[in-house]
Amino acid sequence: MADPHATPTSASQAHVTPPELEQTLTLLTSHRSVLGYMLLSRGQPVTIIRHSGVVFEGEQGKKYASAIARIVQSVQTGLEDVSGGHNEGDDIRFMRIRTKRHEIMISPDERYLLAVLHDPATT
Repeated sequence: MADPHATPTSASQAHVTPPELEQTLTLLTSHRSVLGYMLLSRGQPVTIIRHSGVVFEGEQGKKYASAIARIVQSVQTGLEDVSGGHNEGDDIRFMRIRTKRHEIMISPDERYLLAVLHDPATT
């Protein structure tokens, strides 16, 4: 079942999401504390495949998408630097970044980046 609040973008026409991912996105949007999610492509430039939540709409969404891609790339590069380039297959699986107001959780995959914005104060 597709999320009625999700907004597909023109890039989503080229991406068919697997059923497991659809189930995860539906589950995410059912949580009160989730402010929204973004499903991004791993290509350059990063594109928004799908999103939910007003915080990820328009120019703000594009800024988030770019920042998320840069964060993932920066952390991956940092891991390669500290391992001397010997981290073959040791890719990032999950990141959680918490600020005073929000928490962003990023789950990179070989084809997608899934980012979820969460309000930790909401229970």
